[in-house]
Amino acid sequence: HKGVKDYVEATKRQARERGYVETVLGRRRYIPEINSSNGQVRAAAERMAINMPVQGTSADIIKLAMIGIQREMDRRGLRARMILQVHDELLFEVPQDEIEAMKGLVEEIMPHALTLSVPLKVETKVGRNWGEMG
Repeated sequence: HKGVKDYVEATKRQARERGYVETVLGRRRYIPEINSSNGQVRAAAERMAINMPVQGTSADIIKLAMIGIQREMDRRGLRARMILQVHDELLFEVPQDEIEAMKGLVEEIMPHALTLSVPLKVETKVGRNWGEMG
């Protein structure tokens, strides 16, 4: 895919010129090894440079979503609890009578945690335990 190839090359070029890469929100990771004369070291640095903006932006988005969801849970006086975050997933412990409210809240807040040029999609599942969610 041309767009992906362009992203990869532009990101490596920026990392070489600046010595760092950034997330969409501007969080930086410095990569001094990007200009190493050692090919293996340089290749590893290039992989870091390519992955960090995507993975770092994803981490930024989930953190913003967590803050927004908790604020709204507190504002509404919900008894549900956010208990675990794993990559792009959030796990909540929710009283039976709050399940629909929490589903709506999560589906309303998470996709708008950060405005991007592409939509963020959210999927909610309900089960008695995390094992039932698979």
